[in-house]
Amino acid sequence: MGLIGLGSMGRHHARVIREVEGMELVAVADPSGDRHGVAGELEVLPDVHALIAAGIDAAMVAVPTYLHEEVALALCEAGVHTMVEKPIAATATEGRRVAQAFAKAGLVGAVGYVERCNPALLEMRRRMRAGELGEVYQITTSRQGPFPGRIADVGVVKDLATHDIDLTAWLADSPYERVAGQVAHRSGREHEDMVVATGRLRNGVIVAHTVNWLSPMKVRQTVVTGERGAFVANTLTGDLTFVANGDVTSEWDLDRQFRGVSEGDSIRYAISRREPLRVEQENFRDALWGRPSEVVSMAEGVHTLTVVEAVLASASTGETVSL
Repeated sequence: MGLIGLGSMGRHHARVIREVEGMELVAVADPSGDRHGVAGELEVLPDVHALIAAGIDAAMVAVPTYLHEEVALALCEAGVHTMVEKPIAATATEGRRVAQAFAKAGLVGAVGYVERCNPALLEMRRRMRAGELGEVYQITTSRQGPFPGRIADVGVVKDLATHDIDLTAWLADSPYERVAGQVAHRSGREHEDMVVATGRLRNGVIVAHTVNWLSPMKVRQTVVTGERGAFVANTLTGDLTFVANGDVTSEWDLDRQFRGVSEGDSIRYAISRREPLRVEQENFRDALWGRPSEVVSMAEGVHTLTVVEAVLASASTGETVSL
């Protein structure tokens, strides 16, 4: 394995790649050097071409978003299997070129959406597929917190909302059909720092996303509501709770005034918790080995980026965008 980009995400990938059975980190590259000290005994190479020259089989790309296409296409041309940190590229057009190049070359191309590897969401999806919610009606997400100093080249939609759009389509097994977005610029930067987006998936599930990096509270929550109740995933802690629709009616008039469906039993599941980034790298390894894998395909990465651009377009025009 080679790794390009030794910044806030690259440093974690370096550690995890070294820990995963079947992977050996043999080359790292970053033109800015190794400010987090993760290279160890490896030489810090200057660019992707030097990384390729090291004779790698596969690569992890953790460079700034605007460089994703350039770096990924260079790796593709050299016949190197690649996982690109989300989003797949700076624009859907660039992402499409990357996805098509890897498909044409017959290489494994993947996108790093680590939230899909969160234990709470993995368990939620397993239970949804087992029919425990019955028909799914709605998926809502909330991803809020203080401004991260690591962000340089994108706004909150491409950096954070992209996670929620990807995991929502994945949970529901359905692409987006239409979206509408509202954004705000409050921190004096070129890019938006708050967004509220609503939409509908092709299978009829309605969705809503509240995302910002101007909140003093760090919130990472996904709620899926269906005919039998709701799953609530806290992806900060990896906790999953099920709140059932109950059949017990209240005799207290005040209580009955503000409750719709009756509230049933609430269960917080005891689930196994593994580091999501490690699960993500193991998925990539399994794809490289030809095993069944939950790796995020580049085609899925392009769809997510298409939805992201539709949210921004809707915010700009005030109109709902059909996909």
